[in-house]
Amino acid sequence: MEFILQPWPWYVSGPIIAIIMFLLLYFGKTFGMSSNLRTLCAIGGAGKHAEFFKFDWKSQRWNLVVVLGAILGGFIAHYFLSNPIDMDLSEATVKDLNELGFNNVGQSLLPPELFSWDAVFSLKGILILVIGGFLVGFGTRYAGGCTSGHAITGLSSLQLPSLIAVVGFFLGGLIMIHLIFPILF
Repeated sequence: MEFILQPWPWYVSGPIIAIIMFLLLYFGKTFGMSSNLRTLCAIGGAGKHAEFFKFDWKSQRWNLVVVLGAILGGFIAHYFLSNPIDMDLSEATVKDLNELGFNNVGQSLLPPELFSWDAVFSLKGILILVIGGFLVGFGTRYAGGCTSGHAITGLSSLQLPSLIAVVGFFLGGLIMIHLIFPILF
């Protein structure tokens, strides 16, 4: 039971991802979460209002298993595979997070200052969700895919646009956490 409560090491999870990507490439399929949103919108009839959603969504039904797997995997990971011990963070990280207004740093992966219902339904929380959702949606459409699609499928098939997109994702993340996040909190 001790093994189950530990994160999978890279030498287990990495080859599993590689095998899955090989099979997807072999069968001519691509992986990415944003394509699932497009498929769900097309199923819901969005093709009547936007040309982007007019496509043969039935050929993408197999990819909806990814959505189900993400939901089911998150549930299993949270309720059955989580190790409830405190995280061992550096004192500098704890100090920085305390200065940003986070209490009980290291006791939860999802700090209540960001992920509680009170935080979500505050004016700041709603603005972050709306503006962040718009930026993620725009960025995903503009980049031709999401982080998982570019970083996993695109890089594994050696696509230069995916390499550029992944570098952009990392740069954007660094800018967010070091420049924008301290201003918001």
